[in-house]
Parts: sequence; C-alpha cells; structure tokens
Amino acid sequence: MTKTAITSDKAPNAIGAYSQAIRSGNTVYMSSQIPLSPKSIKLAEGFEAQAVQIFENLKSVAEAASSSLKDIVKLNIFLTDLNNLTKLNEIMGRYFKQPYPARTTISVNSLQENAQVVVDAILTIE
Repeated sequence: MTKTAITSDKAPNAIGAYSQAIRSGNTVYMSSQIPLSPKSIKLAEGFEAQAVQIFENLKSVAEAASSSLKDIVKLNIFLTDLNNLTKLNEIMGRYFKQPYPARTTISVNSLQENAQVVVDAILTIE
C-alpha cells in the first residue's frame, strides 16, 4: 500500500525525520503536536492556550489531508498534570461532537519544549 506525506504550512513544520502526517489508504496517522504557533514557533503560554493551539494545529493538518477533526477516530493525549484533564475535556468539547473519538490519556513527567500537553491522532477518510 502506498503512503503519502501530508503537510500543512498552518501547523509547525516537522523537525526531524518524520512527517506531520502520513496517509495510507483511507487512514491518516497524524504526528504528535506540541503547542507551538506555526507563525512564531513559540510555545503557547498556559494550559488552555496550549491545548487550543494543539487542536488548531491538528485541524490544519487534517484539512491538508482534505479532511477535518470530525474524521478523527483516535487521540493519544500526554499530560504533565492530570489535574488539567477537566479543562482538556472542556476544550475538546469545542472541537469535537459525538460520537467522540476514542482516546488514551497518559500522565508523563515531561514533554518536548516543556509543553504541558501533547496530542497525536488517527483519522479515517471516507
């Protein structure tokens, strides 16, 4: 099966040997997003701003794949503080409608660039 790299200039560029996303068949595997602004390449300040920036980045990559967040079937979320889970759920409610994607949430000691949250996703295209 062929795989095609997906890129969006509205999300931070991949830094390293990986792609923003890869499409294989009807599935798009989106690399993890840290809360960097694609314009300034600076980390958003505060948990809410970081979570919003991540979902905006994921939205941009999904759109570059001719899709949208509604097609996400799985999210993997990494948090440095599980006390932010309630706020994360609230923010996700702004971006997703039922049926919500399946989700894994993992607590970690630290993340790239000292981010408080990192998210990757899988979406399917009809």
